[in-house]
Amino acid sequence: MRIALAQINPTVGDFDGNTQKIIDFATKAATDRADLVIFPELAICGYPPADLLEKKDFLDSAERALSGIATWTAEPGRPAILCGTVMPLKSVIGKHVRNVAALLSGGRVTFTQQKMLLPFYDVFDEQRYFEPASHQALTSIGGETLAITICEDAWNDKGFWPRRLYPTDPVEELMRQWDDAPPGVHRVILNISASPFWRDKRKVRREMLAALAKRHSAFVAMVNQVGGNDSLIFDGSSIVVAPDGQVVAQAKSFAEDIIFFETPSSATAPFAAPVAEIAAPVAESDETAAMWDALVLGTRDYVRKCGFSKALVALSGGIDSALVAAIAVEALGAENVMGIGMPSEYSSAGSIDDARDLAKNLGIRFELLAIHEIFNQSESVLAPLFAGTKFGLAEENLQSRIRGSLLMTISNKFGALVLTTGNKSEMSTGYCTLYGDMVGALAVIGDVMKTKVYALSRYANRERELIPLSTIEKPPSAELRPDQKDTDSLPPYEVLDPILEAYVERYCSAEQIAKEQGVDVALVRSVLQLVERCEYKRQQAAPVLKVTPKSFGLGRRFPIAAKVQI
Repeated sequence: MRIALAQINPTVGDFDGNTQKIIDFATKAATDRADLVIFPELAICGYPPADLLEKKDFLDSAERALSGIATWTAEPGRPAILCGTVMPLKSVIGKHVRNVAALLSGGRVTFTQQKMLLPFYDVFDEQRYFEPASHQALTSIGGETLAITICEDAWNDKGFWPRRLYPTDPVEELMRQWDDAPPGVHRVILNISASPFWRDKRKVRREMLAALAKRHSAFVAMVNQVGGNDSLIFDGSSIVVAPDGQVVAQAKSFAEDIIFFETPSSATAPFAAPVAEIAAPVAESDETAAMWDALVLGTRDYVRKCGFSKALVALSGGIDSALVAAIAVEALGAENVMGIGMPSEYSSAGSIDDARDLAKNLGIRFELLAIHEIFNQSESVLAPLFAGTKFGLAEENLQSRIRGSLLMTISNKFGALVLTTGNKSEMSTGYCTLYGDMVGALAVIGDVMKTKVYALSRYANRERELIPLSTIEKPPSAELRPDQKDTDSLPPYEVLDPILEAYVERYCSAEQIAKEQGVDVALVRSVLQLVERCEYKRQQAAPVLKVTPKSFGLGRRFPIAAKVQI
């Protein structure tokens, strides 16, 4: 059997668009003689649909779309289709909707496999909506026996995970049924997924699938969704693994793609895939490149799937705004990105020059709006109330809030989304201004630590200088008071970021971090206090593109009003 893995980029709720995309890819697969085309989890409605699943018209639309795709398979010579969708559950007990893989052939739905393991950790919330399957069953098509699984159902292998999240393993249940199969039948496990990207995820996914293939002496084919949906980025990277654990076919990462493989004619026949269909191994060591591609894809899809085409970036001359602008240009095109410089009396001439040079290098429109007069007028208005006080945090943040107000006004005028420029180090410690530099529609680098911002900026310059070297080399500063440096109130980022990574992403204690990093525990506690003090800010931030195992947003849930022991 010749099987195609169609790695597509669906949009949540776009049933017409998703259906057309499925048919287009299936048509291409038919041209390449595929017998079966498999699509990602919930490909018909898009993943994650969240509370849209509570709407009856959403479920009705999914049913109509599935019927239309099934009708396409009725014409002789067309391949069967396996795709993910939602289906209502008629039972009066349990949740009212199922997450299923539907096999379509001959114009109808011939088989459905319901998802059994429903993740309820990090960004996943599937137990909120779906009724889990009570059992799994093998199916066959064209004389080929297949084990069909949905994403998490393949992620509970006791031979791979030191601690499993679920007591049951759907793959094991399917393999026990295969024990009764006639001699000479080879095993094929198909997995349709919507597996989000984060740092090192592709490596873990590949190793897990290889372990699964070897343990069950099976061919394992996983097709993954690609594209951005809100904070989540799906990398694709669909893969086929042979029973010996070797990758025999690999789709692109961060782009739509279609790959093919053929099951052997017997259990003893050697597996062979045409050389042209075996992609080069993923360079797992280059996670900086992967993070760049993820941020570009996430930005592009967020802006476009929200119905916009243009973006605004406040260019301060600093490295964070420079990196966001560079990502935006690759995502949307230079003609769709505008840079706005808003210097105050504390902005250095070098920073203004750097912002201008960046815009020139990127080929984007750049406008300079000095805020001196607005700031001075605001100070005059506040003077009676502030009498007898010194210049301080309020005045510093006032500059940032003036900039935020101007950005949103420009956004309203030109219909361009504002991209915020704060990084994860700043968001962790509260080194950002609520209703100021936090104003915007998307936090592009809100899951990127400052030290990684430098690595990504050097990567942006891999072919030519886009981000001025002076921007990369100068000490970071908010430039909200004379001679201000980030290190006035924060440890150096090479010290700060490992502390934050350990606390924010791995939930280590102050004592653990101090021992692990070889730093004073008092310094660690002072940093952690900053993190805890600013939870209220983070919960008012723009959606953050997730590129690490633990990002701010849906996957990290903490109370705001709490007294945390550090």
